[in-house]
Amino acid sequence: MSAGLWFARRGRGAPASPGLFFVAPALAALALFFFVPVAASLGLSLTDFDLYSVADLANLRFVGLGNYARLLEEPVFWTALRNTLYFVALGAPLSVGVSLGTALLLNHRLVRWKGVFRTLYFLPVVTTLVAVAVVWRFVYHPRIGLLNRALEAVGIAPVDWLGDPAWAMPAIVLLAVWKGFGFNMVILLAALQAIPERLYEAARLDGATAAQELRHVTLPLLAPTLSFVLLMTLIGHFQLFAEPYVMTQGGPGDATRSLVLLMYEQGFRFWSLGQAAALAFVLFALLLAVTFAARAAGLLRGGEASP
Repeated sequence: MSAGLWFARRGRGAPASPGLFFVAPALAALALFFFVPVAASLGLSLTDFDLYSVADLANLRFVGLGNYARLLEEPVFWTALRNTLYFVALGAPLSVGVSLGTALLLNHRLVRWKGVFRTLYFLPVVTTLVAVAVVWRFVYHPRIGLLNRALEAVGIAPVDWLGDPAWAMPAIVLLAVWKGFGFNMVILLAALQAIPERLYEAARLDGATAAQELRHVTLPLLAPTLSFVLLMTLIGHFQLFAEPYVMTQGGPGDATRSLVLLMYEQGFRFWSLGQAAALAFVLFALLLAVTFAARAAGLLRGGEASP
């Protein structure tokens, strides 16, 4: 006898039991690997837990909101916050814009070898970041880098991309956009291919130009997908870590130190795990606030247009 039939024969007294039976393993895994760690991290952020507390729990003290207060007093926290916001403000729109532009080009009816180009543009997404960072360090090299060689060819003085505080973060942004735009491009391209061709034919019969087709047909129907892509890109950019960790270690100075990199340093370099946990919840609160603000501004509201 199947489990569904067994539950069906139990009668109408407990209609929710079959559903609970089948979702119980997933709920248990979710509680074990998500809710319990989150609750433990929250408790950790209210203590001065460090490496010495592992050996002797007597050294563990409850400090309440002390870790959060200390963060607000640390200049490096505000520097990391400013760097993160700069990276998000510059990198997220640029990444979505490049993804959208590339998807529109690949979706054009005159473009051939679309599968080849789609694969080539997606390759950076699946390439190991360490390998990419090694290559881009040569690209950014102040003397032998390809980028400075190209600038010299047009009469522009070379730039110390990773050694100059004014250029280090833009260099990280450029790397991050190149590395990740292919993922959003694939999602947007799939959404573009789902738009019925008859809508474009009707628009052309009405005398619409290519720009008018983009504005009145493509973008309204693409709005829900663009909202999803923008939200995922914002969340991903707030979690900036690997690029500065591999390429600059947060330097020069603190020019590329992000909140997540600072969290890593607090937790695994200085072993101040309570402070690191507090940073994690500050980042969570920041992400929550930005998400609600973007939704209130209409940036994350899906379109209502239908074919």
